[in-house]
Amino acid sequence: MHHPSDPDFATRVRDSFHRQQAMALIGATMPVVEAGYTEIHLPHKPEVTQQHGFIHGGVVGMIADSAAGYAANTLTPADASVLTVEYKMNLLAPADGELLIAQGTVLKYGRTLTVTRAEVFAVKDGKKTLCAVMQQTIMTMHGKKEKHETSHKE
Repeated sequence: MHHPSDPDFATRVRDSFHRQQAMALIGATMPVVEAGYTEIHLPHKPEVTQQHGFIHGGVVGMIADSAAGYAANTLTPADASVLTVEYKMNLLAPADGELLIAQGTVLKYGRTLTVTRAEVFAVKDGKKTLCAVMQQTIMTMHGKKEKHETSHKE
């Protein structure tokens, strides 16, 4: 059981997710935020598929990275932010379904480095199939909050 140091972690993490334009671009949502655990849901849409009609492996990596990273972020102090240092992902089955669910969990929380895991499931006709697993290392940046506004330069 993980114990967050910030009692408002869920609001802080959801606010951060809403600032992440990459997730908005692909149509992902984060309906579950708990201490040491988050879920990102991605509905199937043609814009994120590869040539066989499956959701692209790079997109699978995006939601796994964010789900596990936000799971780590639930445990950080309010004045800290996180960055991915590294991850290794195995694609186990095609990401074929109406919905992908990335479940991010914290395996070991540390002051500077946190080890996380993500599992990504493809949901098709009500059946969940594990399509990817990822292990990740997250760096906590103490005293460094995220940017609150994003500027676009063309």
